[in-house]
Amino acid sequence: MTIDNTETNNTDQASAEALSALVVERDELKELLLRRQAEFDNFRKRTERERSEYLQYAGMELVKDLLPVLDDFDRALKIECSSPEYAKGVEMIYSRMYETMKKMGLEPVESVGKPFDPHMHQAVERVETADAEDGTVLAEFQRGYLFKGKMLRPSMVKVASNS
Repeated sequence: MTIDNTETNNTDQASAEALSALVVERDELKELLLRRQAEFDNFRKRTERERSEYLQYAGMELVKDLLPVLDDFDRALKIECSSPEYAKGVEMIYSRMYETMKKMGLEPVESVGKPFDPHMHQAVERVETADAEDGTVLAEFQRGYLFKGKMLRPSMVKVASNS
């Protein structure tokens, strides 16, 4: 009887070891599955964020390419014209184009009278003067713009110097 009991114990012990190995393997596979699900979820979120950013700033290049045209209209409006109808037409086109670009996310950078900010302005000229505080923007040669809060083009400015 001891022989049968030993065989049964060996079989039970082998079954218990096999069961233990299967439980360990199952736990490892569960952990691997959870990790893969988390990685996939992170990938999906990152892809969605990149797609959203791309769509948000997709018009940025188009607006950037149209800025010289907007500058030309701005210069044209500053020149005296013999025909008031012609000047009014140019002004209407400029206004419509500017408003459309504003709807897309274009924002002008206010410069004149403000302190010089190297993130918003590009100093083209420094002028010694006692009339303005040191580092104040005196004039704007070319208007700068933001696109949805992101710098599109810095303003080209003249800056006061008291030294």
